[in-house]
Order: sequence, then structure tokens, then C-alpha cells
Amino acid sequence: MTLATLSPERRDALAGLAADLRRIFGSGLRSLCAYGSLEATGETHSIALVDHVSFDRLAACLPYARNWNARGLAVPLILEENEFTRTLDVFPLEYGDIIANHVVIAGPDPFSNLTVSDEDRRRGCEQQAKSHLIHLRESYLETGGDPRAVSRLIGASSPGFGRLLHNIVALVDGNGTGSDHHDLAERAERQIGVPADLTREVLASGSSGGPTTIADPTALLSRYMSAVERVWEFVDAWKS
Repeated sequence: MTLATLSPERRDALAGLAADLRRIFGSGLRSLCAYGSLEATGETHSIALVDHVSFDRLAACLPYARNWNARGLAVPLILEENEFTRTLDVFPLEYGDIIANHVVIAGPDPFSNLTVSDEDRRRGCEQQAKSHLIHLRESYLETGGDPRAVSRLIGASSPGFGRLLHNIVALVDGNGTGSDHHDLAERAERQIGVPADLTREVLASGSSGGPTTIADPTALLSRYMSAVERVWEFVDAWKS
């Protein structure tokens, strides 16, 4: 990913963010990077690594935050340099995505020599899979069996299912490459054993902007939950 990926408007906004952070942290601002989706729509996320985070410095950011939001920027993730490196094992999926998909805005590239271990990523995927399964079980009981509520549950949970499959496929492949829904479904079936047609149906329920429209989605939810159980069992036993 390069700076050319950013639109001129986003580059200007991020340059302004860097200038604001320099006013607050001075030479204590080590690096500023944009990460995640850098498309023209939606908020642009960034991470600022600094020498020290104090309450006074955070309070000094408050007058600038409204302008950041107005320019399409999310409030930056502000961390001390050693906080990021010391918590790679705590947030392996989130930080791994930042390492794999970032653009340096100011300062040196702070992630050039950092990697997340396969075991930490595996553990992160297992936690993600088990949490997703528990969420589906609890939320199904909360629906009371109402088909409309079940339908909404499937649609609302589908983005998390997609992220889970993407993370496990990337773990198995040994990289962080993205996939569209069709490709992800095929790879998940080949590598994990989750039926591709089920993956496509669940993901479509979320990307369509609303819940699935089938008359009784309970059977789909049953297959969906069984697939997530399969995903958890797979990542629990996975060895690099």
C-alpha cells in the first residue's frame, strides 16, 4: 500500500492531522500511519505512535477532534511506541492488519521490522471464532424464535463471520491478502471445510443492506451455527 492509494483530499486531511499532533506532542510524535480501507467513502483510520501519552496531552486533542471528523478522519489511535510492540500478542489480529495494511504519513515506518507470530494469530482466531459462536447461541435465544428477529441476527452477524473466515484463511495461507465474497467462500470450503454456498448465503444477507428474506431463516441459522462450530474446531487444532 502506498501514499498514492489515498485521494488528494484524504492526503491533505492526514497532513493536517500530522500537523495538529505535532502541535500537541512536538518531537514526541514518532510516526503517523493511515491503515485499513483507504477508499474515498467512510472514515480514514490512523495510528499515532508517540513518546508518552498523558491525560493533559489527550485533553489538548479535544479542540481538534471535531475538525478531524469533519474532514473524514476517525479519531486516531494514539499509543506509546512500546505499547504497540508489547501488546502484539494481545491484539494479534487487529495489530497484524495494521502492520499489513498501512501508509506512512509522518516519521519513519514503525512496522517495517514487526511481525505477529502464527501462534498469536491462531489464538486470536480461536478467540474470535468461539466469541462468534457464543454470540449466535445467546442471540438466538433472545429472538424467541421470531423468524424476523432470526433473520436480523443472521444479517447483523454476517460481517463478523466474513472477518473470521478471512483471518483464518490468511493464517493458513501465511499472508494477509484480501478476498471478495466468492473467492473467500471457495477458499474457506477448501481449507476449513465450510460449505461455500452457506458462506455466500450468510455474507449476502449482510452485504444486501438487510437481513435474509427467506420465509423461515431458522434452518439457515442452524447450518450457520454448525459451520461456526466447525471453524472453531479447525482453528483450535490448527498447527502451522
